[in-house]
Amino acid sequence: MTTVPSAPTTGGSTAVAPVVGAARSGSGRTSDASIGELVSSVSADLSRLVRDEMRLAQVEVTEKAKKAGIGVGAFGAAGVLALFALGVLLAAAVLGLATVIPAWLAALVVGVVVLLVAGVAALVGKKKVSEAAVPTRAVDSVKTDVQEIKETIKR
Repeated sequence: MTTVPSAPTTGGSTAVAPVVGAARSGSGRTSDASIGELVSSVSADLSRLVRDEMRLAQVEVTEKAKKAGIGVGAFGAAGVLALFALGVLLAAAVLGLATVIPAWLAALVVGVVVLLVAGVAALVGKKKVSEAAVPTRAVDSVKTDVQEIKETIKR
């Protein structure tokens, strides 16, 4: 009996269903069908197979997208919690310094240190963005191409 994948299942495999259009006799040979009927049957079976494979691919992509969405959500939650943890650590730094110096001065020192770190990060970020802003190799390549075209036109 000839089989093709039927509706896709989750788990990466497909169920198998008999092909409706294949007429077989008891001896295993195809019955007396014309070539046109056989081509039509093969065409129908092929289109069914392609549709089933597309459904399987759609199910797989949907499952992977759900998993990716959960992963992105977990990363987002981790980022928010890390931000809260940073706030708590900064508060702990202020409280720790407050045992040695007045509380207002401890808060000021911690605030200035955080601003200095933010300033350094901003300068590094600005430098990286300015380096990446203009594609120098592509610009040089275009300039070279334009120069070659001008030389070719002059000849």
